[in-house]
Amino acid sequence: MNVLVIGGGGREHAIAWKINQSRIEHNLFCLPGNPGTAVFATNIPGKVTDFALVKETVLSKAIDLVVVGPEVPLVEGITDFLAAEAPAVKVIGPSKKGAMLEGSKDFAKDFMTRHGIPTARYATFTAESYDEACAFLGGMEPPYVLKADGLAAGKGVLIVDDLQQAKALLKDIFDGKFGDAGAKVVIEQFLDGIEMSAFVLTDGKDYLLLPEAKDYKRIGDGDTGLNTGGMGSVSPVCFADEAFMDKVRSRIIEPTIAGIAKDSLDYKGFIFFGLMNCGGDPYVIEYNVRMGDPETESVMTRIKSDLLEHLIACGEGRLADEEIVISPDAAVTVIIASGGYPEEYKSHYQIMGNASKGAHVFHCGTAYEDGFIVSAGGRVLAVTANAPDIAQAREDAYDAVGNIFFTDCYYRNDIACDLLSLEGGDED
Repeated sequence: MNVLVIGGGGREHAIAWKINQSRIEHNLFCLPGNPGTAVFATNIPGKVTDFALVKETVLSKAIDLVVVGPEVPLVEGITDFLAAEAPAVKVIGPSKKGAMLEGSKDFAKDFMTRHGIPTARYATFTAESYDEACAFLGGMEPPYVLKADGLAAGKGVLIVDDLQQAKALLKDIFDGKFGDAGAKVVIEQFLDGIEMSAFVLTDGKDYLLLPEAKDYKRIGDGDTGLNTGGMGSVSPVCFADEAFMDKVRSRIIEPTIAGIAKDSLDYKGFIFFGLMNCGGDPYVIEYNVRMGDPETESVMTRIKSDLLEHLIACGEGRLADEEIVISPDAAVTVIIASGGYPEEYKSHYQIMGNASKGAHVFHCGTAYEDGFIVSAGGRVLAVTANAPDIAQAREDAYDAVGNIFFTDCYYRNDIACDLLSLEGGDED
């Protein structure tokens, strides 16, 4: 079995790490991969959107299974491309039409509305309907939620309390603040609750429910400062008890998969459900058509069954025969970032030290230079620890983080603190 993982961040490192544990004999390739995946896989230099290179790799390496990590190649149609150019290969990732669930927020909201999936009230506008958009804002209660319709690298959602500021920001989006992604804007009702992420692997008919997680988007302790790609994650999520997850299954996951089948979206891959727990009821904030990052770095460490077996079954449309096994242990992931991120930062600093207590170190933005591993991105490393409870996993993760350093490195000190009281631990 020859497997190709497309992507080079922490998410792809974690997925490849888990695939590599399979009892199935396999050869593992990553395009482009990173210094972390190079330890156990063969890295193929190149860009994830270079479809010709992907095809060449699939054919020259006799790849049997492709796992697509990031959203951009999915939205650009890599699955459809491979179906036409290399039909023998199985691809874990939706068709271009299916990827619209992430590629267009308007498409996703319309999908949810038509299939009765609980989500916030919304309307979609273009620059030509700016006055109507302002009128719609005027009829809503603050805070106001503005979402660029297309992909904006996780930066296309604005939440503001002042109506005049909301109108000004709306104009900024139409004027190109997020480029082509802001040609349409979704304005929606603000949902007040606690956010979490649920994940499934689906073959378009059946699904496996992966461990849930919670991530931390803000750069500063106490959820302050600018939004980032994610500064840490924790799994499980204490408030996502059996009763809540039963609602998630029956009200959100199963109607979503039924809608995918009804709309013929041709979907074999992961679905990320960004959820809000509003007084015990789940609402969908957004869909992603891939795993989240840094949630994946927590989620993969809690899967005890053979991920490669599950992925093969997904590609062959027989997930109904699979059973996923989840560890009861907790996982806490802390991101070590470059100082200054998510704004201007410097890279190319040598990374020194070693993790402790068996923690996993996943590479998010690193490179080899002159024989050393150096920082090469805003988010540099994801350090994950597992333990019987969140408090111990958090302690172990920060012990490991404390043993890794590079110039201007930065990390939050409060990842998972908000869940300690729910679990029964202390917040120190």
